[in-house]
Amino acid sequence: MDGLLFYVGSGSFNFFILCGFFLSLSSAAAADPDPFLTAKQLDQSLNRERTPIDTSQDEYSDLCDDETFLRRITLDLAGRQPTTEEISTFSQEDSKNKRSLVIDRLLESPEWAETWARYFRDVILYRRTDERTLFMSGPLEKFFFVHLDGAARWDAIARALITASGNPLEHGETAIVMGQMGETADIAAEISRIFLGIQIQCAQCHDHRTDRWKRSQFHEMAAFFPRIEIRPSPGNGINRFIVVSRDFDAGRGVKALDNPRRGHLEHEMPDLQDPSQPGTVMTPVFFLTGATVPKGTRDRERREAIAAAVIDPLHPWFVRSIVNRLWSELLGEGFYDPVDDMGPDRTSSAPQSLELLTSGLVASHYDLRWLFRTITLTETYQRASQSRGSTDHKGFAINCPQRLRADQLFNQILSTLGADESRYVRRQGNGNGAGQSMASPRAMFATVFGYDPSQPREDVAGTIPQSPFAHE
Repeated sequence: MDGLLFYVGSGSFNFFILCGFFLSLSSAAAADPDPFLTAKQLDQSLNRERTPIDTSQDEYSDLCDDETFLRRITLDLAGRQPTTEEISTFSQEDSKNKRSLVIDRLLESPEWAETWARYFRDVILYRRTDERTLFMSGPLEKFFFVHLDGAARWDAIARALITASGNPLEHGETAIVMGQMGETADIAAEISRIFLGIQIQCAQCHDHRTDRWKRSQFHEMAAFFPRIEIRPSPGNGINRFIVVSRDFDAGRGVKALDNPRRGHLEHEMPDLQDPSQPGTVMTPVFFLTGATVPKGTRDRERREAIAAAVIDPLHPWFVRSIVNRLWSELLGEGFYDPVDDMGPDRTSSAPQSLELLTSGLVASHYDLRWLFRTITLTETYQRASQSRGSTDHKGFAINCPQRLRADQLFNQILSTLGADESRYVRRQGNGNGAGQSMASPRAMFATVFGYDPSQPREDVAGTIPQSPFAHE
């Protein structure tokens, strides 16, 4: 009871924390929150929170017409334009629930899992530190597809990515480790950015300039990851590695270009006055909650501990981060922008509405389908779009046109040409079909039209005008 009273008095996160507290105590799984009811509550909350530029005008645009909705939802959930048959069927459907029926059908289709597997693949691999790790595209996409086509639980996905080991071609979840080539500090920074929306790496060399994070906190976070090692598999080419835990042989002290910390079982915070001297050996501590493990803890236990701390509902940032990211991707503007630069020292555009979605996602057991369904059922998502730069764009919570991702564009070309992509894809020769060659037409197309999905859309520099292809 004392713990409960402590958290009740802890400030603006009360509702979120209480939801997580009672959820963690419950032994029986409760029913997921009703997405229709949550969507209605969300529209009402956004209506209260947003600030129109001109209050004499209608606060919102009208709902988009059925044709626009079908195009929008099919692009967003299936990554393609609706077919002629789908358009005809939808136009003839007289049910007042026909929009929700389309949402349900698309969310249960393999196309949804494939489309968003490719999105998350880009979230992770666009910040890679070594081009050699592009071979991870296929295995990582496969990993996400399996999870999204199944239970689609974001906490399970995060845990797998943080604790991953094994052969990367067989374990796509090793992509964060491989994308950062096993470098301790870079792994810590990416896990914070992707799963918490917090750029803790800005405190690597000095205390953060604008947020509360101290340099010591970054290096305490990095101290969860020094025992990861990437070893080559002899005779299998440069794209064959294995991610392992190295808990012994501390005296070896060997460094290599693909893992400069190799040889150190504990993470050291460098001495800024004399970098040639040994740094301060750091105890692993999670900067948001203080969760810690002792020095000397094995790699597997360290990473299981930090995974549990990252997804712990007693802090809001794990859930807020994915809610903000997907809201931004679906509506063109997030509660926080950029989507990977949030934190307690930043201000949300609609904090109460964000909390409504985050508490619902926790109650749904981190079900991404529930989150997609709830967002796309809102009137906010279904309204006619308005450009960010227009006078009609009256503040936050309007569906904004935005550039399509490379995979969505490529799907349109395949559909227009009637081409079979599988005829042009050369698989890597590991015998199990995992891994798409980066020489494939889709991959080459992405080099021209691809962009980091964590980057604000207005900052994306296109090469060929893409306005005819914009999501609207």
